[in-house]
Amino acid sequence: MPRQPLLAVAAAALAAGTLGASYGAREMLHRQAAAARHLIGKPLGEHAPYADRVWTSSHGGDPLDLLLLGDSIAAGLGAERRKDTLGGRLSKGLAKKTGRPVRLRTVAVVGSESSELAAQLETLEADYAPDLAVIVVGGNDVTHRVPVAESVAHLQRAVHALRTRGAEVVVGTCPDLGALRPVPQPLRTLGSRASRQLATAQAQAAVGAGAHAVSLARVVGPFFISNPDEMFSLDRFHPSALGYRRTAAALLPSLLIALGLHDEVPFGHDSPRASADSRGRG
Repeated sequence: MPRQPLLAVAAAALAAGTLGASYGAREMLHRQAAAARHLIGKPLGEHAPYADRVWTSSHGGDPLDLLLLGDSIAAGLGAERRKDTLGGRLSKGLAKKTGRPVRLRTVAVVGSESSELAAQLETLEADYAPDLAVIVVGGNDVTHRVPVAESVAHLQRAVHALRTRGAEVVVGTCPDLGALRPVPQPLRTLGSRASRQLATAQAQAAVGAGAHAVSLARVVGPFFISNPDEMFSLDRFHPSALGYRRTAAALLPSLLIALGLHDEVPFGHDSPRASADSRGRG
């Protein structure tokens, strides 16, 4: 069963350990965790709209194959219509930029941690070779206190497996969990710190494995912090339609770079080619 991705559950334990908290402090953190669980709840259920199809088939020609792996953000939980999921938004954006139809396939599962990327890959046929693969994962690793090194190792193995299939890979690193307003302080600050540490490690591992990395915390995170009512869905945890539109727009430049259709690497994006060039100059 998919696990409910609640920052509060794990952050309480994380905070207690990090702060070396007294009994009173631990009790306060547990009360905050319970309050956050109640506020967030599970109003969206555990299934995102089904968006797998050929998008913009009117373009004609061979479709570009796009694969999405990861957690509830990759799956599109929080969107009410398939066109508003992350996959739908990316497919439409790619079709517009490339002039080709896009065939979307989503194996992302709500509640997944990085350790479950391997199981998602196992659902693919042996000869399936997507042109592009997008991975968004990490939030549940933070909430379940998975060690960073362990999370990153799973991510790196998934990137290697996708590269072996011939796919260009783009990793959207762990979002800043500090944007979750239903989570009280100090849990929110601790969650923000842990998610940013994981995101940095994810970017380094992804680029080292030949993938492109996009810092969602840096590129799209400020919109979630400044406009939470518009950017979050009704559970105030997952993106809304606007949140997914912004997230897709944040990822799209790296997808175009991966396809060789764009050269400039924008703020918050890391390219394996740019990294290799930098090492060569050094």
